[in-house]
Amino acid sequence: MKPPARRRSTSPPPPAARRLPRRWSPALLTKVSAATSSRTPRRSWASTTGRRRPRAHSPPSREPPLADNLSSLAIIIVTYNSTTEIGPCLDSLVGHTDPFPTSITVVDNASSDGTAALVRARWPSVHVIASPTNVGFSRANNLGIRATGGDYVLLMNPDTVAPPGAIQTLVRGLAAHPDAAIAGARLLSERGFPELSWGDPIGPWNELKRKAFSMLYYRKIRRIVRKVDKLSRQAREVAWVSGACMVIRRPDLEAVGLLDERYFMYTEDVDLCVAMTKRGRTVLYVAAAEVLHHRGRSAARNPATERLYRQSQVAYYEKHLPRWAGLLRAYLKLTGKSAADG
Repeated sequence: MKPPARRRSTSPPPPAARRLPRRWSPALLTKVSAATSSRTPRRSWASTTGRRRPRAHSPPSREPPLADNLSSLAIIIVTYNSTTEIGPCLDSLVGHTDPFPTSITVVDNASSDGTAALVRARWPSVHVIASPTNVGFSRANNLGIRATGGDYVLLMNPDTVAPPGAIQTLVRGLAAHPDAAIAGARLLSERGFPELSWGDPIGPWNELKRKAFSMLYYRKIRRIVRKVDKLSRQAREVAWVSGACMVIRRPDLEAVGLLDERYFMYTEDVDLCVAMTKRGRTVLYVAAAEVLHHRGRSAARNPATERLYRQSQVAYYEKHLPRWAGLLRAYLKLTGKSAADG
């Protein structure tokens, strides 16, 4: 079985509290957009777990002006058998990114359901790159990045929907901070709950804390749900943001050699953020830019995607935390979660 070639979240679905419609209506999109335009970020904290640490960074409450050197925006979307998801995503983008001169490129990873043909037929302004083979998320994004221009590059999943103004808010948030290389959006589930789409540096202790915190959140522990909602509304510097919707300055992207293609799927977004911080750049979480994310629920239970996640996890440790890589391999083998092929 071919593994999916676009990035999916491995987190369980959010708590089933107030259930929203699976398809977001225009009225709801407008409501979400209006809610994003008037928030005033306050002093925030660096972590969702453990001791709270104040950050000095606090983006301005009013909408910042565009950067003088912003000439265009390139949007890259990697698809794999995405005919049921790509429509709402492209409908929310095509013709809705003013004032930016924008190009939209779909890189299709050898889909068998006609995704590439569908995009060509329904959205003629969208450039389609049809890969003859499934080359993975990182490499497919790199194909799109190399084929486009633009001072800013926006990576999006096909299962995301951008309400009016969300993309502009995200790009402006990055443009207003010259020391930042990457900015990520506030991702909302189809039920309206915020995803844990940002975090502290990956490491054994932080991963354990995050896993425990996530379990409490997705089990609807009320105090934790309230805490996540509060944290998710606070713009700040973070260690990493989700690649489901992130905007990057092209000069920074080219300086680190684009996405690391050793990651077929998963962890490539964290790796990219680490590469930026090692160059002295920062990563922003832009809470006012709210994007809807219809996550693939089956991916977390799919043995193929679980194996891909573990492979990427081991690759990350070998690259950034080599002294812990052997212990991680032993743990995965002991628990029957080996990252070995097959």
